[in-house]
Amino acid sequence: MQFADIKNDIAFRKIFGNENKKEILISFLNAVLKLENNKKITWVEILNPYQLPIVLGAKSTILDVKARDKSGNEYIVEMQVTDKIGFAKRVVFYSAKSYSTQLNSGENYYQLKPTIFIGILNFTFLKGENYLSRHLILDAETGEHKLKDLDFNFIELPKFNKTEEQLQNLVEKWVYFIKNAENLTLIPSGLDDEGLKSAYREADQHTWKKRI
Repeated sequence: MQFADIKNDIAFRKIFGNENKKEILISFLNAVLKLENNKKITWVEILNPYQLPIVLGAKSTILDVKARDKSGNEYIVEMQVTDKIGFAKRVVFYSAKSYSTQLNSGENYYQLKPTIFIGILNFTFLKGENYLSRHLILDAETGEHKLKDLDFNFIELPKFNKTEEQLQNLVEKWVYFIKNAENLTLIPSGLDDEGLKSAYREADQHTWKKRI
């Protein structure tokens, strides 16, 4: 087998934004966000990644993958290879834009649903050692989490150095796939998650050639 470089934007969108293989995105979201039991995502709608301006002259944006679950929660999944100037501001802009365009004229604010951002970064972005981090809007003194509708998650690939033999859980197996797929020739043994197995199969470039 010859797997594509998942960090390539075309390959990334082909795999995670695949309308016919939604189990891939569902598995990835559940693993990264640590969703279990009744909180697990069981269905997603792949949304248009083009966020068009609502007023003339405003900035349009193109996301890698955008989706919505049954509860109406929206998910943005972005692959970022280089640390471009203004990246942190772009993350907030993408999320705020997705959140603010949920409502139409006459609808009430209580109808707004959370927007969850997941950024997969091929560079070091934060000071901590953890490859996976979550960022919330909290009270600076009490830590109270009252403003819950914007949620930012980052996977920093350079901080993840586990080998195949060291992988212990599904999120580690997903990050290993994204970081190392292009250097692998076989699907790692012991995979029991259908979404991740499907992602490996979709990443096999021999399969791509057969579909041309």
